[in-house]
Amino acid sequence: MTDAYKHTQYPAGMKATIDPESYDTVLDLFDEKTRQFADKPAYTCMGHTLTYGDLDRLSANFAAYLQNNTDLQPGDRIAVQLPNILQYPIAVFGALRAGLTVVNTNPLYTERELEHQMNDSGAKALVVYAGMAAQAIKVQPKTPVKHILVTEIADMHPTLKRVLINTVVKRVKKMVPAYDASRVGSFRQALSQGSRHQYKRTPAGHDETIILQYTGGTTGVAKGAMLTNRNLVANMLQCYEFFGLALKDGQETVIAPLPLYHIYAFTVHCMTLMLTGNHNILIPNPRDIPGFVKELNAHRFTGFVGLNTLFVGLMNNEDFKNVDFSQLKLTISGGMALTLAAAKRWEETTGCKISEGYGMTESSPVISFNPNGYQQLGTIGIPAPSTEVRICDDDGNLQGFNEPGELQVRGPQVMKGYWNRPDDTAKTIDKDGFLKTGDIAVLQEDGYLKIVDRKKDMIVVSGFNVYPNEIEDVLTQHPKVLECAAIGVPSEKTGEAVKVFVVAKEPVEEKELVDFCRENLTPYKVPKQFEFRDELPKTNVGKVLRRELRES
Repeated sequence: MTDAYKHTQYPAGMKATIDPESYDTVLDLFDEKTRQFADKPAYTCMGHTLTYGDLDRLSANFAAYLQNNTDLQPGDRIAVQLPNILQYPIAVFGALRAGLTVVNTNPLYTERELEHQMNDSGAKALVVYAGMAAQAIKVQPKTPVKHILVTEIADMHPTLKRVLINTVVKRVKKMVPAYDASRVGSFRQALSQGSRHQYKRTPAGHDETIILQYTGGTTGVAKGAMLTNRNLVANMLQCYEFFGLALKDGQETVIAPLPLYHIYAFTVHCMTLMLTGNHNILIPNPRDIPGFVKELNAHRFTGFVGLNTLFVGLMNNEDFKNVDFSQLKLTISGGMALTLAAAKRWEETTGCKISEGYGMTESSPVISFNPNGYQQLGTIGIPAPSTEVRICDDDGNLQGFNEPGELQVRGPQVMKGYWNRPDDTAKTIDKDGFLKTGDIAVLQEDGYLKIVDRKKDMIVVSGFNVYPNEIEDVLTQHPKVLECAAIGVPSEKTGEAVKVFVVAKEPVEEKELVDFCRENLTPYKVPKQFEFRDELPKTNVGKVLRRELRES
């Protein structure tokens, strides 16, 4: 059981193992691929495209600026706080080429969250979108940050378009709060200054931390997962084995609406699709569904990366069904559980099945995936190549097939540990190198994994375990339910009872939902309480925050 991947039947065209030593560093791979695909489009945003050759040149300019115009030294941390715009890959790869460690930072952070992350990481520099510059300046005196570089949304566009877009965003839409420009530097000017120098390649170790990726902080204080060259190279190669069943090198166009600062999108769009020389269409604001659909109409895309709430939001837009899906070959889902209702509706609308995967920040992130052509709805697929999985009960005993327990994982993509938190690292990764995911799963005899739920979210009704995902999966198949979230609430009679928060598509009576649940669930799983809401609280990447619902 501890080496389940050895017994998993991988589809033809996939390898069961990868060689994480095939590239010493991410930059070795970057240098090779930007040369190989120099003339191919790498990233398009708001109608402007950078080729891989452009990305090579501009990131080298930024690296040269950091080396020649700042006091930053190899190993220092630099935070990148940008939405999905062209500056993001330039800043990240430029920082890595200068030998710095990148701290991916959420542009929607509050002052408190930003201050914590800058202090915890020890970041000495920050590249920030202009809309967050005022906040960054306010937080700076309470952190180690010495250098702030600000960029406006269209700074990589040709002059006339740049001035027009930036002016509209700032003056018309009022999306950029006023800030003291004398206290910050300009990202555009940094690129110009760097172009006068040659950047010097900084030697980096295979096991050197290059990305500090902070967890969402839904359980305790947000912690920085130390992701090394080896971790990221390994996960790139693992994803390549899965995606290669559908996508070909240098031939694909993939929609990128999820935030690049999140490890899911980062590994897909900045790592794996760079490895394959494919084209990413960056969507800066996917919450603007009408604008998003309009952008989709401008491209003959072959891949789409999303999550359940985004799929539902798009499919509820009347114009979405008129998009040209004729070239769509691969739809990837992760970040949260995919409901059967959303998966079936997406396939009916687009003609493309969704391939659901599973991962964690601590595993770079991909642990398992549903291979294209071999999808099993309701599962998270098979373990990634060279990934060992085991299912353990609360006492650490191995569970048999189809017996629920905590999913634990070992592989080359598992992080080095948490930044400056050895105690937390020891609680999460055992002495044998297995990462404790905190998710309850079962391993099927065919090698496919199924997540039952988060350990902490499990509801115990009269001694029976009830998993919220199952309740939610059933209710979202009701025609009047848009989305929902189940939690456990105290009950004198049964210890806990199931309560469901519902966002309805149209008015619906509680009795109708109870009857529907009774048709599909055993009696102890049927919700006892319903609360109707206009929306559910979510993280910035679309995960429903059950914790907030419990506290409400």
